[in-house]
Amino acid sequence: MAVDPAALGFLKPEKYAAVERERRWLCAALPDLPVLRAEAIRDLYVADSHLRLREARPAGGGAVIYRLSKKADLAPDRRLITTLYLTPAEYALFAGWPGAVLQKTRHYYAAEGATLSVDRFEGALAGLYLAEAEFADDAAMAAFSHPPFALREVTEEARYTGGALVLQGLPDET
Repeated sequence: MAVDPAALGFLKPEKYAAVERERRWLCAALPDLPVLRAEAIRDLYVADSHLRLREARPAGGGAVIYRLSKKADLAPDRRLITTLYLTPAEYALFAGWPGAVLQKTRHYYAAEGATLSVDRFEGALAGLYLAEAEFADDAAMAAFSHPPFALREVTEEARYTGGALVLQGLPDET
């Protein structure tokens, strides 16, 4: 079934939005692999919208990145996304919006053909570890192998998306 981008609020997706290709896997823990970098992430999923306000703090210091993104799923493994990078003052303007907060630490690892990360969730989602890989194109996404440290792929399961996790909590099986 085709999804109409305009119905999702993306009136000119070919000009102002990118397609994000992503697969996700449930993990038991962080993998025993060298970490390239890590960041503490605080996401505010804005109530009644497709908006997410993110604060990403690099582990060990460095510039904090603030951004406001709009995401809309086209399929379980791809979505439209548009992002505005914000100053700290702009971020502060939006930080009081109503919504639900999700906190995690994202660890980045080397992978061929993808950007591979594993999120360690905090708060009510503590104990949940999700790996995700982002791809530049469909061929790279199709060719990517199941990470050996992952338990199973959950790309097709909407309950393992950030927006669902922040609203529904930890899935029963984890």
